[in-house]
Amino acid sequence: MAVATTTADPVETGPFRYLDWGPVILGALGAAAMSIVLLAFGSALGLSVVSPYPYAGISGKGAAVLAAVYLALVMVASFAAGGYIAGRMRSPWRTTDEVESQFRDGAHGFGVWSIGVLLGAALAASGVGAVLSAAGKATTAIAAAGTAGAASNPALGQLSLRPTDYAIDRLLAPAPARPADTAMAPAAPGGAQGAPIAGMPAPRARTDLEAPMARALAAGLTTPQLDVRDRTYLARLVAEQTGMSQAEAEKRVDETFADLKVAEQKARDAADAARKTAILAAFLAAATLAIGCAAACAGAGLGARHRDERTAVTFLGSTRFW
Repeated sequence: MAVATTTADPVETGPFRYLDWGPVILGALGAAAMSIVLLAFGSALGLSVVSPYPYAGISGKGAAVLAAVYLALVMVASFAAGGYIAGRMRSPWRTTDEVESQFRDGAHGFGVWSIGVLLGAALAASGVGAVLSAAGKATTAIAAAGTAGAASNPALGQLSLRPTDYAIDRLLAPAPARPADTAMAPAAPGGAQGAPIAGMPAPRARTDLEAPMARALAAGLTTPQLDVRDRTYLARLVAEQTGMSQAEAEKRVDETFADLKVAEQKARDAADAARKTAILAAFLAAATLAIGCAAACAGAGLGARHRDERTAVTFLGSTRFW
C-alpha cells in the first residue's frame, strides 16, 4: 500500500454537520466485517499448527498465547481501518480551527469504535444464546433418554456423582474375602451377601447410611482433620456393613478421607487457576479494547488528513477503493 499527495482542486465542502452518521456506521460495519474475515483466516492457521497427537504441533499454552496476540492485532487493525474509512468519508469543515477539526475527526473514530464494540457484544451474546439453546435441547434429549432408561432400572435415574458419594462407595466396598473370616455366612447364590451369624446385629440398608455418612464427610472437609466422633461413627458403620474389624475400618476411613481431601484441594486449585485466568483475560480484553479505541481515533485523523490533502492511496498498484 502506498500513498501519494495530489494537487487537485480543494475538496468541495458539504453541509455543515457536527457528526456524519453515515461514515461512522460504514466504518463500524467495515471493522466488524474485516475482523470476521481475519479471524476466520486465523482460525484456519491455528488449526494447521495444532495436533491432537502428543508431541506433535504447538502446545496448548503456546496456541492460547498466539491466539490472544492474533486476536488483539486483528481487533486493533480492524478498528484502525474502520476509523480511517469514517475520517476519510466525513464531510470536511469550513473552519480554520485545526484543533477543533482534529478533535471531531477523532470523535468519528470513537463513534466507529463504540458501535463496533456494541455490535461485537451483541454478536457474542447471540452466539452464547445459541450455544445455551443447543445445550438446553441436548440436555432435554439426554434427560428424556435417561427417564426412559430409568423406567427399566430406577437406580440409574438417581445416579449421583458427588465426591462424597464416591467416598461412600469406597467406604462400603466389601472387604476382601479371607479363609478365616467367620463373621459372615457364605454368600447366597447369585452373589447376594449372606446373613450375619447369630449374635451380630443385622446390617442396615445402605440407603439409610448414605445421608449421615455424606454429612459427616462433608463436615470434615471444612476442618484439617476428621472429627474423632465422626471417625469412630464412620468406622463402626464400615465395620458393620463390610465385616471388617474396627481397626481395619478405621484405616479405611482415614485413607478415604485423605483421598477426599486431596480431591477437594485439586478442585479448589483448579477453580483458583480458572479465576486467575479469567482475571488476566478480562484485563487483556480491556487493554486491547482501549488500544483499539486509540487506533480508531488515530485512523480517523489519518483519513481526514488524507481527505484534506487529496492523498491517493494505492493498493497493489491500483488507486481504486478495492
